[in-house]
Amino acid sequence: MRDFSRRELLQLMAGGLAGCSLSRWLPLLAAETAEAKQPMRSCILLWMPGGPSQMDTFDLKPGHKNGGSFKEIDTTVPGIRISEHLPELAQQMDKLALIRSMSTKEGDHSRATYQMRTGHLPQGPIHYPTIGSLLSKELARPDAELPNFISIAPLRALSPAAFGPGFLGPQYSPLVVGAAQPGGQPMEEGNYSLSVENLELPTNVDVAQADARLKLLEDVESRFRAQRDGLAVDSHKSAYQRAVRMMRSGGASVFDLGSEPDELRDSYGRNQFGQGCLLARRLVERSVPFVEVSLSSAGEGVLGWDTHQNNFESVQSLSEVLDPAWATLMTDLKQRGLLETTLIVWMGEFGRTPLINANTGRDHFPAAWSAVLAGGGIKGGQAYGKTEADGMKVADSPVGTGDFLATICAALGIDASGQNMSNVGRPIRIVDPEAEPIKEVLA
Repeated sequence: MRDFSRRELLQLMAGGLAGCSLSRWLPLLAAETAEAKQPMRSCILLWMPGGPSQMDTFDLKPGHKNGGSFKEIDTTVPGIRISEHLPELAQQMDKLALIRSMSTKEGDHSRATYQMRTGHLPQGPIHYPTIGSLLSKELARPDAELPNFISIAPLRALSPAAFGPGFLGPQYSPLVVGAAQPGGQPMEEGNYSLSVENLELPTNVDVAQADARLKLLEDVESRFRAQRDGLAVDSHKSAYQRAVRMMRSGGASVFDLGSEPDELRDSYGRNQFGQGCLLARRLVERSVPFVEVSLSSAGEGVLGWDTHQNNFESVQSLSEVLDPAWATLMTDLKQRGLLETTLIVWMGEFGRTPLINANTGRDHFPAAWSAVLAGGGIKGGQAYGKTEADGMKVADSPVGTGDFLATICAALGIDASGQNMSNVGRPIRIVDPEAEPIKEVLA
C-alpha cells in the first residue's frame, strides 16, 4: 500500500473516503500529524581547541597531589561540585549533564580533533564530514534564508580536514563567520569580526542592476552545467543561491549585534567568544540548526586549552571567558523558549594529564576526560561516569567517541544509523554501528 500525504487523506475524507477503510487511513493521518508537530531542533557546539583540563573544570580532585590549586564550589545540584572559576555555570547545573568518563585513544591534536569532530580517525581515501555538516544535513531547512551550518571563529590550524564537509560535498560546508582571535581579549565596538562580508550591494549598483547581473550569471552557468554537470558545479550554484537568498531576505541582519541591549551584551562578555555565543542564540532564533563557537584563547597567547605551561593561570583566564558566555547563553535561550529544543555540546579533542609537569602545566590525555551536554533532549542535574581518585583512569561507565556522538544524535532526534554515500562509493553510517547512546543522560 502506498503512503498518502495528509492533503490526499483529507481529500479522501471529503469525498466519502472513496472506499478506503478507516483502518487504513487513520494511522497514516495520525503519523503525519505527529510528524508535523515535531519541534525544530538545533545544536550549538562550544568547541574548546587544544583540549581543556577536566581536573580544573568539571572533575576536580581536591586533596590529591594531582588536584592542583583550584577549589571546588557547590552547584544547584547537591553532591555535584565544579571549579571555583565557573560560578555562573554552577547555578545552571540542573540543566547540565557532565560526562566525566570520556575515554579515547588518540593524543595527537590533529588526529584527535578529526576523531571527535567526525567520529573517525583519518584513514585512507575517505573524507569524513565534520559533525556540523552531518547533523545540519539531517536537520536542514531547505527553504531557510540562512545557511544550515554556521561556524563562528573556528581555529582550524590543528586539523583543517576536521572542519570540512568531507564526502557530503561543498553544499554542506559551514558559513564561517569571523577569524580565530584571542577569544577573551576585549574588542572595540564595531570590531567584533563577526559579520559576513559582501552581502550588501555596492553603493553604485541598484537592485534592478543586481538582478540583471544575476540573470546573466544564471544563463552562463546553465550552459556550462549542460556540458559539465557534476557535484562541484551544483555546489557552486547552491552557494550562490544561498548568498542571494540571504541578501534578498534581509537574513544578514542577524549578524548585527548592535540591536541587542548593552546589558545583555555585557552579560555574555565583550569578547569574541562571548559575542559569538550571543550570535549563536540569534542564529538559533532564526532557525539555523547547527552553530559552533570556538574559544581559542583568553588573550595570553596560549593555543586554546593546550596548557603545557602555566596551566592554572591559563585555565582560570579561559574559564572567566567561558563561564559568563555559556551561562548567559542558556538563560537567554530559556527565556525565549528555545532551550528545550536546543542541544548545547561542550567538548575539546581530549583532556589533560592529571600529573602536573615541571612547567606547572598539564599535557595531552585522552584516557579519562570530561565533556558536557545541556539543554534540549538532555536530562540535566547529573554527572555520568567517574574517574579514579587520582584521575588517571575511568572507574565507571567509559564513553567513547562513537557513544558520545550517538548520544548527540539521539538528543536531536536523529537516526544515527542513517547513511551517506562516501567519496569512494561506499555508504557510511552517521555514527559507528557499534556505538550506543548514553541512555541515562537522555530526557
